[in-house]
Amino acid sequence: MTRECAALLPGVCAALADPRQPGLDDTCLEKLLDWFRSLTWFDPTVELVQDNPCLTELLTSVLALPDPSPSILSFTLQLAGILASSESRFQHLQQEKLLGRLFGREGPRGSAAWEDASVRSAWVKGVHSMVHHQPALHFLCSTGGMDVLFALQGDPSLFVASAASQLLVHMLTFSLESETAKALSTKDCEWPACAQLIVKHIEESLQSSSASHIEQSLKLLSSLFGSCFGSCYAAWTEVLWLDIAKQIESFLLEETVQAQPLLANLLLNVARSPVFCGTEGSFWALVTSALEHLTPVQAGPLAVGLLKLCKCPQDVRIQALTVLLQPMDCILRAASQPLECAGLLDESVSDPVTVESLLSSKTSCAGLLCQTLAHLEKLLSLKHLRVDLPCVSLLRSLMTILQFCNGFLSPASPLGSTISRNLINCFRVQKSALDVLAALSEKKDCDTLIGSLFDVLLAYLQSPNTSPTVLKKTFQATSKWLVHLQELSCSNSQWQQTEKILEDVFVVLQKRLCSPCWEVRDSSLEFLTAMVKCLRDQKEFRQCLLSSEVLRLTENLLEDPESYVRASAVTAVGHLAFVTCFAPESAVMGNQYNKESTVAKLQEILSTDSEGFPRRAVISIFTKWLREGCTGQLEDTEQFVSRVITTVEHDLDWEVRLGGLELVEVFCSQTICQLSQCPYAPVSSAVTSSSPQNELLQVFCRAKLFGFLFQSLCDCDKPVGQRACDVLIGLRGHFYPMSTLENPQEIEDSPAGRGIAWLQRTLRQGSLAQNFPTDGGDGVDFRDPETMMLALGAIDLLELHDELNKSSDHVEESPQSLLQDILATVGTIEDNEVDCY
Repeated sequence: MTRECAALLPGVCAALADPRQPGLDDTCLEKLLDWFRSLTWFDPTVELVQDNPCLTELLTSVLALPDPSPSILSFTLQLAGILASSESRFQHLQQEKLLGRLFGREGPRGSAAWEDASVRSAWVKGVHSMVHHQPALHFLCSTGGMDVLFALQGDPSLFVASAASQLLVHMLTFSLESETAKALSTKDCEWPACAQLIVKHIEESLQSSSASHIEQSLKLLSSLFGSCFGSCYAAWTEVLWLDIAKQIESFLLEETVQAQPLLANLLLNVARSPVFCGTEGSFWALVTSALEHLTPVQAGPLAVGLLKLCKCPQDVRIQALTVLLQPMDCILRAASQPLECAGLLDESVSDPVTVESLLSSKTSCAGLLCQTLAHLEKLLSLKHLRVDLPCVSLLRSLMTILQFCNGFLSPASPLGSTISRNLINCFRVQKSALDVLAALSEKKDCDTLIGSLFDVLLAYLQSPNTSPTVLKKTFQATSKWLVHLQELSCSNSQWQQTEKILEDVFVVLQKRLCSPCWEVRDSSLEFLTAMVKCLRDQKEFRQCLLSSEVLRLTENLLEDPESYVRASAVTAVGHLAFVTCFAPESAVMGNQYNKESTVAKLQEILSTDSEGFPRRAVISIFTKWLREGCTGQLEDTEQFVSRVITTVEHDLDWEVRLGGLELVEVFCSQTICQLSQCPYAPVSSAVTSSSPQNELLQVFCRAKLFGFLFQSLCDCDKPVGQRACDVLIGLRGHFYPMSTLENPQEIEDSPAGRGIAWLQRTLRQGSLAQNFPTDGGDGVDFRDPETMMLALGAIDLLELHDELNKSSDHVEESPQSLLQDILATVGTIEDNEVDCY
């Protein structure tokens, strides 16, 4: 603690304990606690409380108040716990007889203040901070604190109940740390005293007739096995599991027990423990039983969790997959009667009637399918899945669900008719099914159904009943499957099928680009951009694109009244330019889509559009063109960059200015590569006489780079200044080896010296520098190569970099400032007007 803070602290403590003072903002108190946490973390010695007796005086004063406010009492409990986190300070507070009056029986536990949830929460937090040494653990056990924690597990405040459960987990784990490293067997493990209390409480609660007690203990066990306990204390984990396994098994078999939904999470956390990695033992039999007896909704999370485990036995893994596939199998079998194709499963884990009844119910059908589809999407995203998914049947089932949802399938079976009625126009299920459909595009064995699949997708794209959000998902799935189709046609020469599908897609796209709904127009443009990104090099795609009305319609949308659509149109036009303007064959297309026209349209948007989104899109596209070498020869690129900079440097949107700096950075690196033999190589000390370096500087000056970069250093938005500084440091690293930086003293007498000195002073003002001149004001010519060379070598860019990277509140958030704010606040009877943030 600094001397300044030590001098302010007594006043703060006195004010906090004074009931006549107005209440402090909770944020102020929390920041004060954070400061004490950092102090005690780095210094466990007793000197903190001995050298600052005002801290114990604060605790004593608050305890002496007849009716302390809940906020001050909560603060005091948490502060005491933080101070008592080291054994030496704990003993000191014990000698002062403070801890018993705060956390013991004579504390707020029995007072009216205990009715306030914030006080109960603070008591738990204070104890949690304190219990990091054995004396604190013994203190809590001996003063009845364990019974309080057991009761708080069922607290009406979920925050208090959760904190109490977390504290019990911490205490059980911590109590075991005191055990010696002797080899422990499952027969001779004896729980330490505190752990024994917790384990006994768990066992008694599980055997009680109270549903709430059973639920609390199951939650506590889940947290316990899910913490480091299950990983680091193998022998204890096995002992605890053997004590409760029979009771858990009975819960699975008793359908009346309301705690069944918690069992899946508990079993999954236990399964993650190294103790149960092997295939032997009764644990996996219990897991198998759970997969059979839990409802499909309860068993789903357990099944998907088991499939992610590395060391789950294969038979259990197959059973878990079967649980997830049962609803999909039921859908497939219900779609036709008699069954025209094989289902997903040869046999079920649980009674198929259960799944059928859930899918037959209007209230449960969509929920079960959405959960199942979400789990399947997770599995498809895994790189290494240790079971084989029946992808073809799964795809067929997904197509059936989508056809049920839009009413395009009339099933013959009664069950299918019921499910179809439940799913008609169900957006939730449609979106989930389309997500899984998109994920399946990565699989290579679904090719036989690709024609039928695109029939389903096109039906959704064409239907006026498809909602905008579902349409967006359909576009995303379609673009992924188009890529898969293109790969397939390249290998199998199925050009005709590909061409027909692409033609149908473009017909639909033309219609959707004219939709009166802006979300549909926006999604259509995003879909077009995604297709161009993936398929622009494919001949069939280019032919379908150029023979459609899509190009004209997309250009029309550059003037759309909705700014999001204009931004998406800019991005689409920018990517379409790779086909219409920059491709070798684009020269024979005539002048309708020439490069100059496209650039002019986008530059007009950059300089005139009233919204930021389209302008950001333009600068992003320009940077992409530049990065891919589409802006022509160096002279053309130089003029292009200069025009963009002139427009961007005065843009009111900081993200547009930041995009301009990214463009400049790309231009610099490309120009250096073109004009230097070795990119980014340091040059010799005789740089000013080196022709390539002079040429580089001249190019950068003609493109007006330096004025934009130095002005950006003073930008009021910090990310802009930081990026500009990074670019300038990169340029200096190219033009100057570290040993040859200019000496500011030596250039003062040069013609540009006074200007550079002014520039250094101006840059130190940062965003306070108003009306930064980039036209040669104050003797700085930003277009003069020699002046800019001197500026790069003389200005302390590293100092500026450090300043720009400092947190804006590095002064205001200091502990000293916080204490001063508190004193200023409590010194007035008005409302809190101090900015403690």
